[in-house]
Amino acid sequence: MKVSGTVQYQDLEGGVWVLKGDDGRTYQLAGGDRKIKKDGQRISAEGSIQRDTVTAAMVGPVFHVTSYKAD
Repeated sequence: MKVSGTVQYQDLEGGVWVLKGDDGRTYQLAGGDRKIKKDGQRISAEGSIQRDTVTAAMVGPVFHVTSYKAD
């Protein structure tokens, strides 16, 4: 699955990194590396939705990033 959007930090439950997708959805980020965690950065990412993962933040589905590039 491919998702493009803007990385954002949300101060919920100790802090969580999300991807505000161009598709209008919000995804909780998992995977990738430290460089992906830059507030306001636009990225195109490939990965998969982790359907059986429950988190305290509950901001949206968990998107496990396998690769990405900054736009």
